[in-house]
Amino acid sequence: MYDFDKIIERKGTNAYKLDLREKYFGTEDLIPLWVADMDFAAPPEVQKAIQARSNHEVYGYTIRKGEFTEAIVNWCKFKHKWEINQDWIEYSPGVVPALAFSVLAFSNEGDGVIINTPVYPPFYSVIADNGRKVIKNSLINNGGRYEIDYELLEQQAALETTKIYILCSPHNPVGRVWTEEELLKIHSICKKHNVLVLADEIHSDLALFGHKHIPFASISEEAAMNCISFMAPSKTFNIAGFSTSYVVTANDKFLKGYRTTQNRLQLHMGHLYSGVALTSAYNEGKGWLKELTAYLESNVLFIEEFLKNKLPELSFFRPEATYLIWIDFSEWSLNQKHLKEFLAYKAKVGLNDGLSFGAEGRGFMRLNVASPRAVLKQALEQIYESRQLL
Repeated sequence: MYDFDKIIERKGTNAYKLDLREKYFGTEDLIPLWVADMDFAAPPEVQKAIQARSNHEVYGYTIRKGEFTEAIVNWCKFKHKWEINQDWIEYSPGVVPALAFSVLAFSNEGDGVIINTPVYPPFYSVIADNGRKVIKNSLINNGGRYEIDYELLEQQAALETTKIYILCSPHNPVGRVWTEEELLKIHSICKKHNVLVLADEIHSDLALFGHKHIPFASISEEAAMNCISFMAPSKTFNIAGFSTSYVVTANDKFLKGYRTTQNRLQLHMGHLYSGVALTSAYNEGKGWLKELTAYLESNVLFIEEFLKNKLPELSFFRPEATYLIWIDFSEWSLNQKHLKEFLAYKAKVGLNDGLSFGAEGRGFMRLNVASPRAVLKQALEQIYESRQLL
């Protein structure tokens, strides 16, 4: 049994979610439930592996040997029933940098890149900051369950300048696990119009409530040849501080193109502990992940029940994956600036501003449930008590 109820003090560790509260919210006096890492200890096996390596006195340049790619191959087969080859894999310094490398490698300035909005904010940056055009395919909010607008996707993919579709799968922040039928529709459209699919699958190991993530590249051989997959154990095992990401593609042309861009930018070396953390997590973390998943599900259900009983005007679609929930605050009738300030200064809870995910996020906030239950309970009680001030 792993103790996910343990409250771990993170002050003094330069934690992003704590030490940037003043900059992001204007105050440090709040419970931070925003940045997408977890407040749980990493698996003991990972801790031991890192500590064992740190006991050596020399921290020089490092390489990743066969056990790195072997661990990835075995994990994808175990977790997703996806058979891949070791020579389809390339290290990356992070999923977002890898997406940027791919945008640079497989499109030109002025080309269009499709994203499903609302979506993880860096998706906009890797497109616009590299001189490409953001093409927003707004998700359809069907009673809280978001769906893809395929008619619009067809029109957007048909544009001569559209070169890439970045798929967030599972989707952050709306928590969808795309079904095989949905993925096949995406593939059909993108293949027809020669649009490359970049599948960000960083949350793939965190499917909840019986849902199963399907890697986009696994749906058919044709899809595998028109796709680059981006994965990592960072979200899964709370090791985001290590550069443990990687890309997978069966298409040798795409792999070479990606590798050339990453090497040209001299970002291929990696972190001393990246291989250590990844191999130990994938090889020895299965039991920990099983218990984590159950705890996350119970946290989601706890929040559901709390809102139902005390804050029924707030709602969210139960996430099919991730440890993030997308809460609709629109019934409070506050503009976005006032909503963010109210939660920060009155409720003293720090959530992600829905507008940072796109215009479709107006009235929403994203809450990270990957904290001990007592922390979530305190945050919800503070929101409930502050509600009386509206």
